Amino acid sequence: MPEANSSPAQQVHEDRPGLTPRQARRIRIVLSATVMLVVAVALVIRLGSAPSVLTVGFYGIALTLSGTAIVLSRRGRTRVATAVLGLGFVLVLLGEWMLGFPGGM
Repeated sequence: MPEANSSPAQQVHEDRPGLTPRQARRIRIVLSATVMLVVAVALVIRLGSAPSVLTVGFYGIALTLSGTAIVLSRRGRTRVATAVLGLGFVLVLLGEWMLGFPGGM
């Protein structure tokens, strides 16, 4: 029986099972590896159309951030890994857009 002092939002949250730490780590690792593969494919496509040192630099940063997120996830720092992955890619896209790359957003 639910307690009289608990709100409906707390009851719903208590009934819903969350991810275990192991599941959260695996999800972040798979997400980071998937992003790494997508970035590698995009790098090959971009280098085929317009080779540039800046392109290699930006995509190299993105690959490094994906690898860093994988390592952080394996060590149990899943929130930090998500922040590194998300903020890092926003910065890479912003930098690419500001420098006026044709494929940038």
